[in-house]
Amino acid sequence: MSLPRRRLVIAVRADPVICGHSGEARNLAEVALTRGFDDVRLLTWPMEVLEAAGLPLKPMDGLLPYSPGITVERPDPVGDYRVPDGRYMAGLTGRLIELLSEPVPTVCLSMYLSPHTDVVVNAVTAARAAGLRPQVRTMAKAVGSDVTNVIRNALREEHFGAAIALFTTFLANDELIAVSEYTRDEIIACAEEVDHIAGTSFAGQCRERVIIGYPPIDTSAYLDPDPAAVEAALARRGLERDGYILFLSRVARAKGVYDLVTAFAQSRCRDQVKLVIAGNGPALEHIQAMALEDEQVVFLTDVDDDEKPLLMNGCAAYTLPTKPEPDFVETFGIALVEKMLSGGGPVITTITGGTGEAIGDTAIVVEAGNVNALTEAMDEAVLNLAPADREAMAVRAREFALAFDRERVFDALFPQSDTAAQEPAVM
Repeated sequence: MSLPRRRLVIAVRADPVICGHSGEARNLAEVALTRGFDDVRLLTWPMEVLEAAGLPLKPMDGLLPYSPGITVERPDPVGDYRVPDGRYMAGLTGRLIELLSEPVPTVCLSMYLSPHTDVVVNAVTAARAAGLRPQVRTMAKAVGSDVTNVIRNALREEHFGAAIALFTTFLANDELIAVSEYTRDEIIACAEEVDHIAGTSFAGQCRERVIIGYPPIDTSAYLDPDPAAVEAALARRGLERDGYILFLSRVARAKGVYDLVTAFAQSRCRDQVKLVIAGNGPALEHIQAMALEDEQVVFLTDVDDDEKPLLMNGCAAYTLPTKPEPDFVETFGIALVEKMLSGGGPVITTITGGTGEAIGDTAIVVEAGNVNALTEAMDEAVLNLAPADREAMAVRAREFALAFDRERVFDALFPQSDTAAQEPAVM
């Protein structure tokens, strides 16, 4: 069997996890096939691990297939019950070493530093130590939760050693990427804090080396949805065009879903529209209990990738009132851009973390956590926004969102002149 000419390996929480970064990985993988990579692999976790972790998952029968040339690998654990978590890491690391042992120019991109960048760095280090001489360049992308969850919590709990370990692993890669300007600023701020505590020198290195790589989005999947397909999708759900406000995201406190249900309950527009909460997440059962007796609130937990743009296009408004929480801050807002591409009613959101970079000046913005302001924004969008103004907002939003097209993002990260893996930095 002949070897591939060029390989891209992405270590990530891939589908079916409901996570913007699984979508990022899919989109980068698809574009890679058109840019000289003839072997693309998503290195990810066994299904039983994802299920046991309690991560929100998409219905397996609703996943879009990957193109030929893209392989999703879920390595089995290595070891037995006496190695509780490390055996899955060993499986991922071991499989990557096997791929690196082949004489194939390879780019390894890790998304979500802990643990995926650990896997890549450990695999490359082991391969070199074993004398395998891998032809590899490593790229590490901090998607945001790496900082707001792992590093911030480590510093908050005075465990600076964990923060040092993460920064050291991050900086060991050839290229360092942040998902947004906000995330880059957070990385540098955390590095400065660690430097102050431990006498390290991470901040200067991060300031010099970290670049921005916005999420790549398949714009073709959202632009100009077929009106007949929209009507059919709404009819299946018992909905009408412009007859609902849509929340489609992970159902979690940090997404502002509690504020949304409260705001909708006191709105005037509830007499004309329903509130559709689409998605899964840790707050789903509690939110369902809150709205148990409200017939105007509808829950959809099985929306697949094909149906998403249809629901977005048909809504009177799309709301994502995200707000900062200790364990999560919205570092970009992929769903916002997807909605902006899909057309339909305006986006209502907050300027939290990196959302301002996702929406520009194209959305209705409310203060994070301000329930009354959210109520007023929904009433304004549904009851008062003139059709001409609504259409103008939709056009402006769509034009802004096209900047995040997956081909543009891919080509910025992987210049076309870069046709072979470069010599990596010394680890």
